[in-house]
Amino acid sequence: MSYTPQQLSDVECIRDAAKRYCRGVDRLDVDLMKSAYWPEATDDHGVFVGNAMEFSEMCMEAHLQWRSTSHCILNHSIDLDESGTKARGEIYNVTYLFRKDADILDTWHGRYLDVYEKRGDEWRIIERVCVHEGTTSTPIKMMDIDADSFRQGAFDRPSSGRRIGP
Repeated sequence: MSYTPQQLSDVECIRDAAKRYCRGVDRLDVDLMKSAYWPEATDDHGVFVGNAMEFSEMCMEAHLQWRSTSHCILNHSIDLDESGTKARGEIYNVTYLFRKDADILDTWHGRYLDVYEKRGDEWRIIERVCVHEGTTSTPIKMMDIDADSFRQGAFDRPSSGRRIGP
């Protein structure tokens, strides 16, 4: 299949929305996470089914049990509809969650099934279903390096008005 320049732009804008979601939840930046969704969007994450704005707020508290998280999205398939204003997507997801109070790595495997909508020039998620494939919890065995010399996982989570980044 060949793509028009507009279709290539649309696909990249959709991928940007998916990345904003991941970065927002990993950095505990609720505004960034919400920017991936339209205000009336829904999210079905199993433990939460409802408005995506409320889900984003819940995540800011729920993710405090981990000192850092990394939502890694892979194999993002996107099907644009003929109107150019709707799309469906499937994203493979592996998330690494380092517990705050224990040397345990929790790992999530699953998929996001999304419906995207374009309004004006902007694409966002209008509906998301999170599919669970499996989870593991593994004790962390530290590498033989001076890991304490590095900035640690929560370093770039916002707090007290601190900007994201160095």
